[in-house]
Amino acid sequence: MKDRRTFIKNSLGLAAGLAVAKAGYGSSVFADFGMMAFQFKHEPLPYANNALEPAIDAQTMQIHHERHYGTYVKTANEAIQAENAQISNEKDLFKTIDKFSAKLRNNAGGAYNHALFWKILRAPQKDNKPTGSLAAAIDKEFGSFAKFQEAFTKAATQQFGSGWAWLVLDGGKLKVGGTPNQDNPLMKGVALQGQPLLGLDVWEHAYYLKYQNKRPDYVAGFWSIVNWEQVQKHFDGK
Repeated sequence: MKDRRTFIKNSLGLAAGLAVAKAGYGSSVFADFGMMAFQFKHEPLPYANNALEPAIDAQTMQIHHERHYGTYVKTANEAIQAENAQISNEKDLFKTIDKFSAKLRNNAGGAYNHALFWKILRAPQKDNKPTGSLAAAIDKEFGSFAKFQEAFTKAATQQFGSGWAWLVLDGGKLKVGGTPNQDNPLMKGVALQGQPLLGLDVWEHAYYLKYQNKRPDYVAGFWSIVNWEQVQKHFDGK
């Protein structure tokens, strides 16, 4: 009798696990049916669509966040399930990104990069600059905030085609550079390595409605909306 109860209990547990796998949660299930694979979340904007005007217009922000970012998240999660990518977080995935498809690489990068991008933006500020230990580190590494801006602007404006410009921390050293498409500095094999602190999307969908082909104007407007308090948290490892 005891063996029969144990068999029924185990069978119900297995069935429940299989039901979860088929329920459309957008994730694969580990072999023990008890742990869900990592999934990206469609993070809400921490401000209204029009909060960044005039630097970024409301229509661009709405389309960018809802459609482009939403597609990256959805497609990345589908690829995670299809490829049985049993990873616990983004960093695990990016460290082994060469093992997976271009579909997963591009869309996981898009999901992560945009989630970071939304957080490091805020309503326009006058004389918008970092303070504290981040400001001191920028001065030490680049000579001044103005010289850092020049280096970052160069990376953003000279990135050929679609991509991103970054400020990263690598072994205690600040670096500036760019990555193509939806690559980021956490990915294995990318030339610019480090922990992203600040990222700027220079895909045309991020600015074309307002700026057309004038990427330098978009980059110039970016400096007024950087949330340096959030960038400081990244610098502090928070």
